[in-house]
Amino acid sequence: MTSIRNAAVAVLLAAGLGLAVTPAAQADTPAGTLAGTPAPVAAADLAQARGAVQDPAVLERLGHFFARQGVPPTQQLTIGAAEEARAASAAAPRLAGDTVPVYTLDADFVAGSPGAPVAKAEYTASKAVSADGQVASVWTVNQGGSWRVVNIASGGDESDYAARAAGGGGGTAFREPQLNAWYVLRDGRVLPLDDEARRSVGEAGVSLAAYQRLVHQRYGDKLPGSAYDRAGKGGGYQPDATGQQTAAAGGGSALPAVTAAAALGATALVGAGVALRRRAGARRG
Repeated sequence: MTSIRNAAVAVLLAAGLGLAVTPAAQADTPAGTLAGTPAPVAAADLAQARGAVQDPAVLERLGHFFARQGVPPTQQLTIGAAEEARAASAAAPRLAGDTVPVYTLDADFVAGSPGAPVAKAEYTASKAVSADGQVASVWTVNQGGSWRVVNIASGGDESDYAARAAGGGGGTAFREPQLNAWYVLRDGRVLPLDDEARRSVGEAGVSLAAYQRLVHQRYGDKLPGSAYDRAGKGGGYQPDATGQQTAAAGGGSALPAVTAAAALGATALVGAGVALRRRAGARRG
């Protein structure tokens, strides 16, 4: 199954929003690990990230997120502040499952840099569930040596795909953000986890080397610092009429410097450094 996030997607921007976003701290790669395998995030860092989510102030903000059903605070609700406060209390948010690292396609891998991992951990995600069954994903990043909540997103893709990868034989789940495609790297092969990934690499997946050639073909001339990037183009990547992947017209760098989520749009930060994004529609496959 896959969820398509069609509404404004929060991007953790260092420039303009005053955020110095640091990728999730990673443990040393174990000896014997296959080339291209992302470094794991240390268990201690995951525990600290989860602790940040469990802060009472964050849980209160989660309650309001659920009360507003993901509607940003800048938009008017049909209920008043008192009703929202009661709904936020009744939401009684709780964390479900593990806090997981979220891996995103690495620009160095796309460029073909020797030894580059297929993806890097950009942030961690913790799934939260409300009393009435709403689901949200709380993102945390390591800033200046401490873990901070920076985003609350509707849905739980980040945790769900990590769990699907683990349950299907292990490996590292990662996302190619330009296609919103989720894969798992397992035993030297890149295998699909959602429909977008199946359209990208086929049901059986491809070798890691073949995937590197594929993403280099897609984005190699659109990396940070390229003429495409300097021209300020944007919009991501989409299939053309033949089914091939092409850069979307009028878009931004199809492979931005992979920071935070390398997402599709931006919203302002809200409250104590929390950005809100929601998924307006969902398609399951």
